[in-house]
Amino acid sequence: AAAAAVARASSVPLSLHLDHVESADLLRAALDAGFSSVMFDASKLPYAQNLKATADAVRLGHDHGVWIEAELGAVGGKDAVGGKDAVGGKDGEPPHGAALGAHAPGVRTDPAEAAAYVAGTGVDALAVAVGSSHAMTRRTAALDHALIGALRAAVPVPLVLHGSSGVPDEEIRRAVAAGMVKINVGTALNAAFTGAVREYLTDRPSTVDPRKYLVPAREAMAGTVAGFLRVVGQVSSSAA
Repeated sequence: AAAAAVARASSVPLSLHLDHVESADLLRAALDAGFSSVMFDASKLPYAQNLKATADAVRLGHDHGVWIEAELGAVGGKDAVGGKDAVGGKDGEPPHGAALGAHAPGVRTDPAEAAAYVAGTGVDALAVAVGSSHAMTRRTAALDHALIGALRAAVPVPLVLHGSSGVPDEEIRRAVAAGMVKINVGTALNAAFTGAVREYLTDRPSTVDPRKYLVPAREAMAGTVAGFLRVVGQVSSSAA
């Protein structure tokens, strides 16, 4: 409720968004809490079940005036921390299992299937698998830009790139130019925040007041956000 109030009072356009909601109960809780957009994630289900569950979520969300994003394809790494898909993985690369699978062309989003999925669900945006993975801390992912272009041509709603923390700046610029609209960078923000806390406490091990280290942590996260905004802003400026 507090975050929703801050979002409503913002002087710039701001969405209060909840990512990777996998149940109808959590979706209802998000709607009641005042979220303005929700990413409903049924991507682990077989296609037909994914389509039905997502269509139900879209109807519920739209009844509350809430924008619904969904995912089609295998953007791995969601279970990278202690999850069933995490087997190995080191030096900031995605773990073995589903996360590595996202880098294989066979699990990427098919444009024709994506078009049918959007038509069948009514989603407002679609997260697609084009070579990125969640939870990467090294920026080594290589995107399939031809596929991004094909998806943009096939799908009438905004495309979303999950796992962008592991994507180099130039790859992000090319993805945005090819049609990506929403860029998710949660791991990069977590790393900036946690790194600043770790550095502060290493230098001042006797600190017990969290307000002391939360200030540099927030500043580090804000700086990371600003950096990504500059990356995508360069694309917007060049297209203007």
